[in-house]
Amino acid sequence: MYNQAFEGLVHAQSKVHLLSSEWNEDARRVDAAREREESLRKIASEERKKHLEAETEVVMARKLLAEEAYKRQMAELRAMKESLEKQKIADALFSSDSRYRRYTRNEIEVATDFFSEAKMIGEGAYGKVYKCNLDHTPVAIKVLRPDACDKKEEFMREVEVLSHFHHPHIVLLLGACPDSGCLVYEYMENGSLEDHIYRINGQPPLPWSVRFRVAFEIACGLAFLHYSKPEPIVHRDLKPGNILLDKHYVSKIGDVGLAKMIYDVVPDNITEYRDSIIAGTLYYMDPEYQRTGTLRPKSDLYSFGIITLQLLAACRPNGLILKFENAFSSGTFSDMLDKSVTGWPLAEAEELAKIALSCCKLRCRERPDLESEVLPSLNRLAKFADSSIRAVKEQIHAPSHYYCPILQEVMDNPDIAADGFTYEHEAIKAWLDRHNVSPVTKQRLQHKMLTPNHVLRSAIHEWRRTQVTSSSA
Repeated sequence: MYNQAFEGLVHAQSKVHLLSSEWNEDARRVDAAREREESLRKIASEERKKHLEAETEVVMARKLLAEEAYKRQMAELRAMKESLEKQKIADALFSSDSRYRRYTRNEIEVATDFFSEAKMIGEGAYGKVYKCNLDHTPVAIKVLRPDACDKKEEFMREVEVLSHFHHPHIVLLLGACPDSGCLVYEYMENGSLEDHIYRINGQPPLPWSVRFRVAFEIACGLAFLHYSKPEPIVHRDLKPGNILLDKHYVSKIGDVGLAKMIYDVVPDNITEYRDSIIAGTLYYMDPEYQRTGTLRPKSDLYSFGIITLQLLAACRPNGLILKFENAFSSGTFSDMLDKSVTGWPLAEAEELAKIALSCCKLRCRERPDLESEVLPSLNRLAKFADSSIRAVKEQIHAPSHYYCPILQEVMDNPDIAADGFTYEHEAIKAWLDRHNVSPVTKQRLQHKMLTPNHVLRSAIHEWRRTQVTSSSA
C-alpha cells in the first residue's frame, strides 16, 4: 500500500515537473512571440514611416514638377512677349508708327490718278499736295519731292510727331505711305488762312469775329505743342499758309514737319549761340533765332504775332510791325484795319493788336508767356466775338429743303432716296440698314439705291460761304 502510494506521488511529481517544463516552454514561446510581434510592429512602423516619407516625396516631386512646368510656361510667355516687343520696336523703326493707317504706293497712285495735275491743290517747299479720296473720305495727300533727299529726315519727323498728337487745332494725320514719302491728312475744305487774307481764288474776306476766334485757336494749338511732354515741340515755320480752315472755318495748324524736339530748352533770359540749320519763312521768322540759331517755344510766338497783325490788316508781313507802331503813335489805328470788313469793334481790335505787338518783341525774354498772359486775353476776345456771331446767326435761317428730314440739320452730303426725298447720306444709309420704308411717308420703298444730289450740295456749300461773308455786317 505504501509503495503504491509512493509510486503515485513520484508519478504525480514527475507529471507536475513535466507540466511545469511545458509551461515554461509555452511562456518562452509566448515571450518570443511577443518579441517577434514587437519587432514586426517596429518594422511596420518604420515601413509606414518610409511609406509616408515616400508619399511626401511624391507630393513634393509633383509640386516641383508643376512649379517647373509653370516656370517653363512663364519663361516661354516672357520670351514670346519679348519677341513681340522686339517685333514692335522693329516695326516702329522700319515701318513708322502704327497709330496711323499705312497706305501702299499703289493705293496712293490710284487715289491721285498717278499724281494728276488736275488733283493738285498746292505746292510747297516739301512737295505737292493733292486732293483725293481714300477709304471713301476726302483727304489731302502731301508728296515729298523726289529730289528732296535732304528733306527725308524731316518728313519722317513729321510722321513721328503727328502720329502722337491729336488736338482740335492741329491738322489730323490720317495715314502715310513711307514707300513713296507721302502723308495723308484730313482735308480742310476752306483752304488756308493765306487764301482768305489775300483773297486768293475769290475767297471771301473773313469777318472780324472769325479772325478773333482764329487768333485764339492758333494760340491754343501752339500751347498744345509748346507744353507737350516730355519735350516741347516748336513749329519753326508758322505762317498763314500753314493755318488751314475746315468747312466750319475752324482753324488748325498744319505742316508740323519742321517741328523740332527741344531736349534742352534754353531759358528766355539767356542768349546762346548754337550751330543750327535755320528753317522757316522770312518775315515770320524770330529775329533772335535768325541771329543766334537758338530755337525756343517763344520763337513761334513771334510768328504768331505777325499772323495776328495780318488778320487785322490783311496785308503783306514786311514792315507790318512798324506800320502798326506808327499807327498807334499817330492815332490812326483804325486806318490799319481791313477795309473789306465792316463793324470792327475798335477797342477790342486795338487790344488784339497790342497783344500781337508784344509777341513781336525782338528778344524772347521781352515776349509774354503764352499760357498765362496771351491765352487768357485771347480767350476773352474770342468769347466777345462768339457772342457777336450768335447774335447774327439768330437772324439767319437756311431754306427748309437744306435740312435733312431725319437729322433736322443742314446737310453736308445730300442723297436722293427712292421716295423722292433728300437726306444726309450717313443718316439715310443708317435708316435703310434697319428699315425698308420711307422715313417721311412710311410707305414701302421700291429699292434702297441712293443718288447723290450734286445740285443741292453745291447750293448748300454756296449758302454756307455767303453766311461767313454776311456775318461780318
